[in-house]
Amino acid sequence: MQRRVYEDSVSTSYCDTCAIRNRAICAGLQDDEISLLNAIGRRRHLKAGERLLWEGDEAVLVANVIEGVLKLSTQTVDGKEQILGLAYASDFLGRPFGKTTPYGVEALTDAHVCIFQRADFDRVAREHPGLQHKLLERTLSELDRTRRWMLLLGRMNAEQKLANFLLEMSVRRANVGCADVPGEADVWALPLSRQQIADVLGLTIETVSRQFTKMKKDGLIDLPSRREVAILEHAKLEDLAA
Repeated sequence: MQRRVYEDSVSTSYCDTCAIRNRAICAGLQDDEISLLNAIGRRRHLKAGERLLWEGDEAVLVANVIEGVLKLSTQTVDGKEQILGLAYASDFLGRPFGKTTPYGVEALTDAHVCIFQRADFDRVAREHPGLQHKLLERTLSELDRTRRWMLLLGRMNAEQKLANFLLEMSVRRANVGCADVPGEADVWALPLSRQQIADVLGLTIETVSRQFTKMKKDGLIDLPSRREVAILEHAKLEDLAA
């Protein structure tokens, strides 16, 4: 049964003030193309824990992440959830030109997204090569990221996996304007629990907890609380991840 989609009412000119316009899939498009996307797009606010897409459902919408962190997940054959990746501000979600949604999407934090009815988005993309080009660029970037992740899971030890995971989160935050004041510790709230991090990295929760404790003892990170992390030594953490 098709889930009902609830949308926020928005101004017709929200593209003009969009914080991620220069990094999202609409970056570099002509003014007339931006106007077309503006006409078919809607803003939507998601509470932490709220789902945007359901795996296997009819693909009725696609979306740009404006703010927040969301998880992409699938169900394994034994009914367990497997997190496939995280989506940050400026990331694109959904399957253009597809009939079904290949993964579920759930907000890990409060989030804002710009959603498009998939049929409307497909029509605009077919008529405007610039948008198709952006879609191809995004697809290839995601493919490269997936290949790096396969290397991470297949070749690295637990210490390297967690170090890479923390550095990746730090970089993604910095790319969307969440970097901290220069000279201060890079501190943020982890959107995932220890168990979820373990599942993402292919480790046990005990191993993840031990690695967090070891990194803290070595002075690489601090743990202000169970769901917060502060990177104290970026260069040393990068050496560890290599």
